[in-house]
Amino acid sequence: MDLFIVNVALPAIKSGIKGTDADMQFVIVMYIVGYASFLVTGGRAGEYFGKKKVFFTGMLVFTTASFVCGFSQSATQLNIARFIQGISAAFMVPQGMSFIPDLFPDPKERVKVLGVYGSVAGIASVVGQFLGGLIPDLEIISQGWRLIFLINVPIGLIAVVLGFKYLKESQVKIAEKFDFTGSLLLMLTLTAFIYPLIRGRELNWPVWSIALLILSVVLLLAFIYHQWLSKSLGKNPLLNIKVFKNFDFRIGLLISLFYYLVQDSYFLINTVYLQNGMGISSVYTGIYFVCQGMGYVLASMFFASRVTRYGKYVSLFGSVIMIVALVFHLIIFNSPDALQWQITIILFVYGVGCGTILPSLMTISLKSIPEDMLGASSGIYLTLQQISVAIGVAVVGGVFFQHLDNPPVLTLFPVAYRWATLLNIGFLIIVSVLLALTPKANKQSI
Repeated sequence: MDLFIVNVALPAIKSGIKGTDADMQFVIVMYIVGYASFLVTGGRAGEYFGKKKVFFTGMLVFTTASFVCGFSQSATQLNIARFIQGISAAFMVPQGMSFIPDLFPDPKERVKVLGVYGSVAGIASVVGQFLGGLIPDLEIISQGWRLIFLINVPIGLIAVVLGFKYLKESQVKIAEKFDFTGSLLLMLTLTAFIYPLIRGRELNWPVWSIALLILSVVLLLAFIYHQWLSKSLGKNPLLNIKVFKNFDFRIGLLISLFYYLVQDSYFLINTVYLQNGMGISSVYTGIYFVCQGMGYVLASMFFASRVTRYGKYVSLFGSVIMIVALVFHLIIFNSPDALQWQITIILFVYGVGCGTILPSLMTISLKSIPEDMLGASSGIYLTLQQISVAIGVAVVGGVFFQHLDNPPVLTLFPVAYRWATLLNIGFLIIVSVLLALTPKANKQSI
């Protein structure tokens, strides 16, 4: 809910903190950088220190960071707090999933609970988008956008109280030390790459921004070498590079990379365009995105069970729906006579496309991974997912804002929206081509 509620409220946040377009991108990206850098480490933390203890710590830090977000007076304060939110979420979120096998040892009950878990996630995305549009317009306080962060405080405290009462501490494993060096190198690599992509564009690409981009390549090579060296020395690296020998995993990651470049960048440019370019209120923007979320939920429920039977064709069908929907975005959103029902339908159709392709992406990547490598592969997949989202927001958002003057000129919004959406269409075409080239079945294993 926290992710989606922020997406829709971005214009209100920008106005409230008197920030720039780059600051608005960082509201999304800083959370993701913190989350992606420590996601694998956070998942393992529960095994080493106890799931309940790690969950409590992560939830309390997340709640405190949300409180700081709600009272931030500048973009710098807000984005530092968002970064801390991301790190704490990386330690908190994996514990929720890992508690399920402990609490529900019966396989049949576990399947039901996993279904509930997925349904809650889908409902939360819809609720988040609605509240993200509604809350900034509420006159409870002078700057209603602050409530989208402060709402996390009572929810977080309730979760801590209920968790303390009902959750039991898990057995602690004695294992190798954390790969904190790997996590730090990954965080520095992402920061050195993404920060200049966003801020450098706004400052007309000064020398330091180019230097940071070059440094990010050096850091990436250092990270890869560190992971290889750790594995060769028998240590437990952050990412086990051995899984990259699997063909299905490699092509699945490539497909997911281009898909997730689109996912959150779509929300960024459409949120800004609907509110600032088309003059639609934040409330109606939130309602429109709820329609998109409903399309996603319904499609995911319908197609999830059909992935096993039809394989990659389900995903291919979803990517084609998304491409067609984005073409109609360009037609309808650039029309001065766009009607509410047209916007509603096209967002719903786009959501159907997302709900069709998304549930099967991880299956495509992990379908031929040996069971003993599944945990490491899942961690790599989820980390790449978050990195791709951050890069998409930086690159597609950068193209969008690059075509707007500073301050933005209303007449330039359609041009900016067209270029950014065409880029997303290009990414989805690559997804479709890769899916079409993916073998129906590949028995190759590591």
